[in-house]
Amino acid sequence: MAAYGLYTHIASNKFRSMLLLAGLFLLVYVIVYAGALVIEVLNNGDGTVDYYLKVALFDVIRTLPYSTGAALLWIVIAYFFHQKIIDAVTGGEDVTRQQEPRLYNLLENLCISRGIPMPKLKIVDSDALNAYATGLNQRQYAVTVTRGLLNALNDQEIESVLGHELTHIRNGDVQMMVIAVIIAGVVGFFAELLFRGFFNFGNYGWSSGRGSSWSSSSSSSSSSSSDSGGDRKGSGGAAIIIIIVAVVLIALAWLLSQLVRLALSRSRELLADAGSVELTKNPDAMISALRKIEGCGELPGATSAVMELCLDNPREGFSDLFATHPSVESRVQALVKYAGGHDPGPLALPSAAAPDDPSQLTQDGQVPPALPSGPWGSSGDPASAPQGTPAPPAGPWGSAAGPWGRR
Repeated sequence: MAAYGLYTHIASNKFRSMLLLAGLFLLVYVIVYAGALVIEVLNNGDGTVDYYLKVALFDVIRTLPYSTGAALLWIVIAYFFHQKIIDAVTGGEDVTRQQEPRLYNLLENLCISRGIPMPKLKIVDSDALNAYATGLNQRQYAVTVTRGLLNALNDQEIESVLGHELTHIRNGDVQMMVIAVIIAGVVGFFAELLFRGFFNFGNYGWSSGRGSSWSSSSSSSSSSSSDSGGDRKGSGGAAIIIIIVAVVLIALAWLLSQLVRLALSRSRELLADAGSVELTKNPDAMISALRKIEGCGELPGATSAVMELCLDNPREGFSDLFATHPSVESRVQALVKYAGGHDPGPLALPSAAAPDDPSQLTQDGQVPPALPSGPWGSSGDPASAPQGTPAPPAGPWGSAAGPWGRR
């Protein structure tokens, strides 16, 4: 599907996401097929490769209602309890207008101006600078921000962050990501279950003498090959080959499930940035918010699945291959190029350079720049300096007035 504008890009992203989710669900059956191969080999070590492949496929078809039901049950449980699970991991708590009037009013004004239903508002008591949206339906939608983000960003920047998360809700990204995390969790759970079950059974089998069945079947097949013309030659080797195939299928299914989650993550962040600019009409605020959040969004104790939902995920993959989000630099450059914003470059947080006396901060919460100094100290007029600015250093005569007592 070709995309030429913002809304066609959103529609194209939804279409691709649905295809990826369908493929992700098919990986559940790949795991089931791999499990059937392992079970058939453990039950009968004398078969051939064709025998194992056909019988395992029959097992998958026969147990299709049960495997589908188990996956759907997992999804239903996550559907009703995913928000509680995320809140338990991050420590998010509901807040009201009375508790957080500044944040609540900013979110409410955005929703009213665009006719968007008001989601729940939550705060995580963390110094990290991050935010995320969750929910699968209108009653579950919630926007969560950290305390550190509220303290570090001004109103316009917070509004742009809220617009970013509201765009995720409007575009359906939240539902896609939550479902993707759930299905990928099913794949990961079954994969781990099979690995643990196989190795535990294997250890028990070898210790109890059952593991000798493969070697005995291999030796018996080779001894009878002279009489049967080699019809059963290598049956023990076939069992080993099938086990290797099953392990490869399990590992491949797990890896593909992670790649699908990445494919759903990267493009949606750029679209959410653009949606925030559309809501707030302020690309510079979105850019400065990203610059302040850059590298400061790590939520302590949060799982990788939770970090994928966040505005920024500082956890980078191997050589950026498994990074769930585009880099802040690429997102800023996209806003500069397509939204007409201005990039101030990397920004230091106000708290990192704030003086001990709060009265020395400007109205924006920033430290005022130092006045340029001439050869005798300050070259500017102290009376014209911003209120609260420290007095300029004395010149060589011990006074800023000069040697004659005049300024």
